[in-house]
This record gives sequence, C-alpha cells and structure tokens, in this order.
Amino acid sequence: MQCDNIINTLAPCLVQSGWNGDLANFISIFLGVVLVATFPLLVTIGLIWFERKFAARIQDRMGPNRVGPFGLLQPFADVIKLLGKENITPAGADKVIYNIAPPLMVMSVLLIWAVIPLTPIHVGMDLEIGALYFVSVASFGTLAVIFASWSSNNKYALLGAFRVVAQLISYEIPLAFALLVPVLLAGSMSLVDITNAQAGMWFVFMAPLSALLFFVSSQAETGRGPFDLLEAESELVAGFNIEYSGMKFALFFAGEFMHVFTNGVLMAVLFTGGYIGIGGIENSIPLLGLVFLLLKAFVWYLLALLVRNALPRVRIDQLMNFNWKFLVPVSIVNLVMMAFLFKVVQELGLAPAPGLENDFVANIPQTLVLFAGNVVLGLLILSVVRQNFRRERLEESAKSAIVPVGAGD
Repeated sequence: MQCDNIINTLAPCLVQSGWNGDLANFISIFLGVVLVATFPLLVTIGLIWFERKFAARIQDRMGPNRVGPFGLLQPFADVIKLLGKENITPAGADKVIYNIAPPLMVMSVLLIWAVIPLTPIHVGMDLEIGALYFVSVASFGTLAVIFASWSSNNKYALLGAFRVVAQLISYEIPLAFALLVPVLLAGSMSLVDITNAQAGMWFVFMAPLSALLFFVSSQAETGRGPFDLLEAESELVAGFNIEYSGMKFALFFAGEFMHVFTNGVLMAVLFTGGYIGIGGIENSIPLLGLVFLLLKAFVWYLLALLVRNALPRVRIDQLMNFNWKFLVPVSIVNLVMMAFLFKVVQELGLAPAPGLENDFVANIPQTLVLFAGNVVLGLLILSVVRQNFRRERLEESAKSAIVPVGAGD
C-alpha cells in the first residue's frame, strides 16, 4: 500500500519516513484501537445531555439549563460529582466479581465497534463472522448484569438478575432471527459486505419487518423502556445496580447509553446502508462515509428515545408473552418467507444481473417482490392480532354479564 495521506494510510507513511515496518504497523493499529474505543465514550457525553433534553421536551420540562450554555456542561458536572463520591463495597459482596461487572458492561459495547465499518477504508476488523461476533460480545452485557446482581449479596439486586435471565436472553432469539435476513440478502456475515450489498438498495425497503423486529428486540435486549424491568426502581429499588455508587454506578449507565446509540449504528449498517451516501461520494472522500453513518444512526437513536419516553413500562408477564407468543413466531415466519421469496426472485430472474448489484434500477424488481411479501405478512399479522383482541374482549364481556345471584334470592 502506498502513502496517500497520514489519515488513511498511516503505516505506509511512517515506513516511507524511515520507521521500522513492524513498529509502524503497531503504531497504526494501536492508534486505531484508541480512537475506536474513545469515540463512543466521547459521543456518550453528548448523548446524555441530548437524551435528558429530549425527554424533558416530551414531558413538558426544560431539562438541563443551568450548567453552561443550554446546560451543555451538565454531564461534566455529573462526572465530577460521581468522581467525588465514595466507592462503597458491601461487606458480604464477592469483591472480585463485584468490581469486574461495571467495566465488563462498558467493554461489551466497545467490542462491538471493532467490527463496524466506519468508512469504506476504516474498519477495525473485517470479520467473516461479523454479525455473529457482535451478537456474541453483546451478551457480555447480560453477564455483567448477572455478575453485579449476584455478587452484591442483595435480594433486590438478585431479583434484577432473575429478570435479566428471563428478558435479555429471551429477546436475543427474535433479534438473531431478524439479523439472519440481511445476512441472507447480502450472502455474507461480514458487516462490510452487508453494507456494500446495499449500494443499490437499502435492506430496510426489502425487509421492513425484519428491521422492525431487530429494532424492537434490540430495545428490549438493551433493557430500555418500555422494557426496562431489570432496573424498575418502583419495584426493585434500582434493581441490579442498587449496591453500586460513584464511578462504578456511572459505568453501568455509560454502557447503557453507548449500547443504545450502538444499536442505532447497527441498524444503520444492517438496514440503511451504513456509510453509503449519495452518488458514491464516500469513495472519494472517505470521512464523509462516517458522517453518513452517524446521521443514519442518529435517526434510529431518536426513534429509540421516542419509544422510551412515549410508552409506559410493561409488566413482566406482558413482556414475556410479547416475546414468546408474538415476536419469536413472527420472526421465524418472516425468516422463512424472506428465504422463500429471495429464492423465487432468483429463479424468476428478477435479481440484479451480475455486475449490476449496485444499480438502483436493477434492484427495483427484487425490492418490489420482497416488499410486497412483507406487506402481505404484516396484514396477516394485524388480522390475527385483531381477532385475538376481539376474542378476549368478548370473553371479558361474557364474564361481566354473569351476575351472581344473592343467597337470599
């Protein structure tokens, strides 16, 4: 590789200036790791302020408005406050596991960024099993919550662990089924290949149901409202993190904020083209690809904030019924339908011809067939849901119509 510029080709530029080749590669990799690990942490500072202001507007409040202009320095004030708090460890806690849990929560999110393609030439590692990788490392967050609750030696924290096992692990099933659809359409589990496969048409138009299933499942798998039962303060006195204070407590919430935005980034990569912009301009100016990626991720992030602040928290039985009786069956049927229609499209010759995969017009016939299948399946699902609700209302009406006869009548 030749030295074009120090940003895109750092190692060749160092070698050209007289550095040892191995040392130049090490410096390039080390700086890349630092940047990839630091960027989500810095973004989180701004997200904390934005989410508090967004929630305040929905709830007819002002939000942070005292520290700095428009309250922009409020996150820094919170960090200083948390740094000054005493880190208390319960006497009966398993100290090793207790102290591992907070950084493990943050690590589970940072590891996902290692395989996210930021621009056409900037990606930490292009793994052939990138889709499987991020599902695997994201489960470290579940382990972190279990570690924190079990090691705290607190009954409320332990109840939080029970809910983690019931909720987060359960919702990984429809999430994985929804993830298989973009893998199927791209013919690869590499996130780079999935992104490039959307140069002609975003997968959200081919598989809108899969995008919706992935979004809902990721919201629940992260433990955000209306699925935030693992930290229901009205029932569990904050849940799994009740015994944590100071920066240990802050790490849990930093991991949660980062995970929500990371879900938006994954939605952008899997369903809305990732770094792909208008007219392929990201190929000539790679850093514009990062701008496109973050803008798309921010749209999904806004939708997640709206869902969290607009919908009330569900009960634990409603949560599990929604997953096992609705999301899981729908995700399985959706995957089978998409595989069948994709094969039909190929057999009928409606798929883009070789060499035209990135052409928008060539992708229209395939997209119309897949989109029509999603619409039909969506209408069938709504019909079944409507019939179930109608049957339940009739049963409730029949029960209320039965008036017990008094003993003296």
